[in-house]
Amino acid sequence: METGPAQDAFTEFQPGSVNLEQWMERYQLADPEAPGVLIFALSSALLNFFRAQVPTRDLADDLLQETWMRIHRVRHTYRPGEPVLPWVYAIARRVRVDGYRKKQRVCLHETAMDVLPERAAHTSRAMLPEFQALVAPLPAKQREVVTMLKVGGLSLEEIALATSSSVGAVKQRAFRAYERLRTLLPVRQGFDLDGGVK
Repeated sequence: METGPAQDAFTEFQPGSVNLEQWMERYQLADPEAPGVLIFALSSALLNFFRAQVPTRDLADDLLQETWMRIHRVRHTYRPGEPVLPWVYAIARRVRVDGYRKKQRVCLHETAMDVLPERAAHTSRAMLPEFQALVAPLPAKQREVVTMLKVGGLSLEEIALATSSSVGAVKQRAFRAYERLRTLLPVRQGFDLDGGVK
């Protein structure tokens, strides 16, 4: 099987080792390889970001797709040399908020049914991966910060940029999230909230 230039680019790196800023600049210059490289490098973390905050995998997939479409439309707004992750996560947050508002509008305009369908025997939370189940009880802003820290790998400064917050506010949300998780999970063994699995 013959491989093209884009396939060669994928074999040259691991997702964590991509120079996102360089590829974003290439994307702005219409390099045909750049979108695929960025999608490959960032989609998994973005999907986990959405899955920790929305009830279904299908909705998370829809939000991921909308995020990439929006990134494509606004790629000209990225400032070369700036960190890419805060810019991408700011867009992802906006997509999530817009998705929530759209869902609320749709719910307001739907007609009520006489009989509601029965709920499935197993809730989707029981099937969530461990991290998502762990952060599910947190308030949305705390869950968002913890997800960006632990799943997205963003620094406190990058999260502050992505959320239009101060570093102090991000630290406070993370601290409160960790405190809440400690009280909710006192018997849990082998998990270190500050650094992952012991």
